[in-house]
Amino acid sequence: MGRIFEKRKHKMFARYDRMAKAFTKIGREISIAVKEGGPDPKYNARLRIAIQNAKGVNMPKDRIEAAIKRASSKDEKGFAQVLYEGYAPHGIAVMVECATDNPTRTVANVRHIFSKHNGSLGANGSVAFMFERKGVFKIDASKIPNIDEFELEFIDHGLEELERDENHIVIATSFNDFGRMQKALEDKGIEVTNSELHYLPTSRKELTEEQAKEVLEMVEDLESDDDVQAVHHTLA
Repeated sequence: MGRIFEKRKHKMFARYDRMAKAFTKIGREISIAVKEGGPDPKYNARLRIAIQNAKGVNMPKDRIEAAIKRASSKDEKGFAQVLYEGYAPHGIAVMVECATDNPTRTVANVRHIFSKHNGSLGANGSVAFMFERKGVFKIDASKIPNIDEFELEFIDHGLEELERDENHIVIATSFNDFGRMQKALEDKGIEVTNSELHYLPTSRKELTEEQAKEVLEMVEDLESDDDVQAVHHTLA
């Protein structure tokens, strides 16, 4: 009985950790959006996206409003967006997106994680050529009754790829079509669970199960850092 309780408790704390990380990430997205375009989502597309993503991870409305209010304060220090590039073990290219109020701390933490896992932090441009910047939208599949019709209609708005799993439709656009797709979905009243700009690899590298585990341990370590917003890699 005690072991079952401990297992449940571990799962509960893990879920809270994931939620706390998601809220921290969204809070920084909101802060950056407000500093760039103001606190009114009606006139700030980036803030609308951040609020949309906040709802997608069940962030309470009062926390969203508090984050917007806090970011609107002149006394609130803004977050800088920083991108780090490097290699994980076994030649896997890695891009690390960060939002930080202390770049010195952040680069030290990121460098330490790369080094700890036998990776190497590189200079700007060292691996970026292996990735393409894409807009990615996740939509509740139950909201789209006819996938084929949806795909045909939204090709005109920049849809390049569409994948479906059991619960979601995921569509990708070019970087330049991200805003156009966002507006088209809004105009059609299609609610998006999550929308982000991603670095998608142009090709992926196969590794053995043991080698892949080493890479994924480094990725998990990076993702656990509060300053890290997203990690992209070329592991198949």
